[in-house]
Amino acid sequence: MSNPKPPGWLKPMNKFMIAMQKLGVPTGPPMILTVSGRKTGQPRATPMTPFNHDGQLYVVAGFPGADWVSNARAAGFGTLSKGRKARRVRIVEVSADEARPVLRMYPDEVPVGIGFLKRSGLIREGTPEEVEGLAGRIAVFRFDPMPTA
Repeated sequence: MSNPKPPGWLKPMNKFMIAMQKLGVPTGPPMILTVSGRKTGQPRATPMTPFNHDGQLYVVAGFPGADWVSNARAAGFGTLSKGRKARRVRIVEVSADEARPVLRMYPDEVPVGIGFLKRSGLIREGTPEEVEGLAGRIAVFRFDPMPTA
């Protein structure tokens, strides 16, 4: 698949997950990243599943060209929340070389994400080597904590 698109049910599911998180209802490991929209400047919230690797928090984009990726790149910082707890983070896109070991860990750390990559046609098996091969093709971000004011 040359230009994978998210499934039609994803946006309604994301809205549901965001609403549940705002109410403080646990939704599993996903967190909500809120950034300013690159065109409107309005807050844009997206559920995602960050994971720790070598003491850093990372997230992998499930689809190339996702709107949240473009917004995160433009914003450079945002708010990462789980339930009613939130923290400001700097959003740093890592290079393909830096992404390789993170992507290699992704199948073990975020198995649900492998399902997205398979359905999008980006991978077939979901092996660490196959996912690592996506370096440079899908975005990988590191979340750095920002000092509280």
